[in-house]
Amino acid sequence: MAGLELLSDQGYRLDGRKATELRKFQARMGVFAQADGSAYLEQGNTKALAVVYGPHEMRGSRSRTLHDRAVINCQYSMATFSTAERKRRPHGDRKSTEMSLHLKQTFEAAVMTQLYPRSQIDIYVKILQSDGGNYSVCVNAATLAVIDAGIPMRDYVCACTVGFVDETPLADLCYAEEGGGVSSLALALLPRGGQIALLQMDARLHQDHLETLIEAAMTACKGVSKVLDEVVRQHLQEVSVLTGE
Repeated sequence: MAGLELLSDQGYRLDGRKATELRKFQARMGVFAQADGSAYLEQGNTKALAVVYGPHEMRGSRSRTLHDRAVINCQYSMATFSTAERKRRPHGDRKSTEMSLHLKQTFEAAVMTQLYPRSQIDIYVKILQSDGGNYSVCVNAATLAVIDAGIPMRDYVCACTVGFVDETPLADLCYAEEGGGVSSLALALLPRGGQIALLQMDARLHQDHLETLIEAAMTACKGVSKVLDEVVRQHLQEVSVLTGE
């Protein structure tokens, strides 16, 4: 797929957005009463559900216990109906394992695990509908779920996938753009301090473009953090009304 098909001469993308424009967000927190924290997030047509349990006592092998901080356990999965291909997606496949590890690394940089020694925090994220940016949407949904669980974080951890077309960075890629031969990277950021929690690239990118793309990703992540902050504040208002506080 040529670059001109992804970005028109007028600067519009396949779905009508401008180059730096994020997809539309819709989110809800506290969707499961049984979990300690939960959130549902739609970012464009990608939809994810995140559930958090903990902090709780270590389960399974005691050898994994850390005496100075909590262990973060992340599990990523995709619903069978999440894509046009109706194939079985086992939990233990390579892509799911890799994504689970990326989520674990991301939240280890954001969650204040030192407050909960010898304990465990479980984060489960499921993609219900996939249309690009799966890692980013999972991070954003899980951030809301961790906040809903009342677990302290250093900052919101926000993620976005960006690509490069015709010397122009594109923010928050959809599936068609990701599959269009675009050089892309996914970045997770703690926006207030500008700390990068994770940077992932699946394709080659010329080093001259790397700095531009990282700057575009950081700007997009800061935009995501504003959206997530609005969601959290709205949720707090709703909870306050329900509890009469």
